[in-house]
Amino acid sequence: MKKFIIGSVMAVLMSTAAHAETIGASMAVFDDKFGTVLRNGMEDYAKSLDGVELQIEDALNDVAKQQSQIQNFIAAGVDAIIVQPVDTDATVVLSKLAADAGIPLVYVNRLPVNIDTLPETQAFVASNEVDSGTLQTKEMCRLLKGKGKAVVMMGELSNEAARMRTKDVHDVLATDECKGIEIVQEQTANWQRTQGTDLMTNWLSSGLEFDAVIANNDEMAIGAIQALKAAGRSMDSVVIGGIDATDDALYAMAAGDLDVTVFQDAVGQGKGSIDAALKLAKGEALERKLYIPFVLVTKGNMAEFQVKN
Repeated sequence: MKKFIIGSVMAVLMSTAAHAETIGASMAVFDDKFGTVLRNGMEDYAKSLDGVELQIEDALNDVAKQQSQIQNFIAAGVDAIIVQPVDTDATVVLSKLAADAGIPLVYVNRLPVNIDTLPETQAFVASNEVDSGTLQTKEMCRLLKGKGKAVVMMGELSNEAARMRTKDVHDVLATDECKGIEIVQEQTANWQRTQGTDLMTNWLSSGLEFDAVIANNDEMAIGAIQALKAAGRSMDSVVIGGIDATDDALYAMAAGDLDVTVFQDAVGQGKGSIDAALKLAKGEALERKLYIPFVLVTKGNMAEFQVKN
């Protein structure tokens, strides 16, 4: 009788294990403010689901390492793969690897270059970057009353989001309401706070004059703020905008240093990527692009977002 009971329990356990969904996720880099919130959101959501196992790897901003991680996930026989691409131009190879192996793949946060040719078993979960830089720049234009000089801090140029957000800036400043704002410098600081500080320090040392800092993300904007303060520049004399509405950015806004940011729902993107991966793994039909809305954040509504990212 004991043998029968033990055997029955083991059968149930093996059956449960057999139906567990395993997801392998490769993140561009762990050492990133927004990426950390995204990753934590994925992990927390996966833990709340029964029968879902999530393994997350750090690609260390290395394209070759990320490709190797995808190959390892395939070899391990995962049910689905989630990728935050290191280089959005390198996603063609990643898509082919997953498609050839018959494993669903979901890109998260960063738009793959092959978005229009993704196989039916692949999808993209993020926020529409056309909205991010547009919301940011329109509000900064309003604060500047359509006139002045601006510097632009770009993210990594290999990243579609950086290119799109920068294009948004140019598109808004080309409109009748905002064409009085001139871009006097535009350089990359690779999404990093320290590089944002260094870039701003160089601009200030060169005697560059400007009225606004338009940064592709909050980390670079905060770096610029640190350099401006170190140089003795009054925060009232410059309009500064970022994107992501991270907790650090909202602290800077509350202190009167940051004027504009745009909420990008990292937790929502993480949850959405896991939901998409699970649906594809079950053979369910899914839209190729799944968007989580951006929201403009200013001093007037920042309290709503202080616990979200």
